[in-house]
Amino acid sequence: MAETTVTSVIDSQTVLTHMTATNKDDALRELAATLSDAGYLNDTAGYIHDVYQREKEGSTGIGNYIAIPHGKSDSVSKIGVAIGILDHEIDWETIDDHGVKVIILFAVGSDTEGAKEHLKLLSLFARKLGRDAVIEALLTADSAKDVKEAFNN
Repeated sequence: MAETTVTSVIDSQTVLTHMTATNKDDALRELAATLSDAGYLNDTAGYIHDVYQREKEGSTGIGNYIAIPHGKSDSVSKIGVAIGILDHEIDWETIDDHGVKVIILFAVGSDTEGAKEHLKLLSLFARKLGRDAVIEALLTADSAKDVKEAFNN
């Protein structure tokens, strides 16, 4: 199997730029619907429930206007990620008291394989998100192509 990279995981169908959601719930629902439409979920409501269960355990706002919400869920039919770039900052519990403009929503199964993939994805994305150039490019991304290019920085 080919090595998993951030850009190999990003599906252009599940990248939304210029999102106009005004709150966390709208943004998560919009991104979950995108995952569902692209065939990653078999139960959108169940998936959203699982994401909120995870949110209760601790903030997924990692600072620098980035949030990485995720839920390990039986509602996931294949592992994927939805990325949303918002036009305006929205409120989110974060470690640096800023809001969020970039949401990276992971869809992973709740089985052992899903758990392993989930950790692999988190570490791949975290490594990239530790770089200012990647963040700056994401904050100004206009298209799925721009998002992929940002992660190639």
